[in-house]
Amino acid sequence: MARLHSGKRGSSGSTRPLRTEVPEWVSMSAEEIEAKIVEMAKDGKQSAIIGNILRDMYGVPNVKLITGKSVSSIMKEAGFYAEVPEDLFNLMKKAINLRNHLENNPRDTHSTVGLKLIESKIRRLVKYYRGTKVLPAKWRYSPETARLLVE
Repeated sequence: MARLHSGKRGSSGSTRPLRTEVPEWVSMSAEEIEAKIVEMAKDGKQSAIIGNILRDMYGVPNVKLITGKSVSSIMKEAGFYAEVPEDLFNLMKKAINLRNHLENNPRDTHSTVGLKLIESKIRRLVKYYRGTKVLPAKWRYSPETARLLVE
């Protein structure tokens, strides 16, 4: 399958090994993992970062396999999940940083093209999230509202 904004094919990624039961070398229980997720969410960490920390520091290979719930669903239950999805939020943050760069460097044509590509990804994601009812039907992307949301 080709990449989104290039004419090239990407390298294939690795697949996670198929497991149906929890490995015996995992030392944490489901309750401990959920408590650790809530603790890190209180510190303001995003779900992807929480998953990486659990994998690298605590030896948890797959949160959903052990707890039966994903990191984001545990965060939603605890009330720490944002109203804007993380992938959309990160793209908006990237677009804002690029706009700030373009204010100081208006002749940077490569960055203007990059900004257009990022904003097209944002619009595509907004369309998807409106269709799945994650975002309200009247939610629109604009750089001003994105700047207010991120800051």
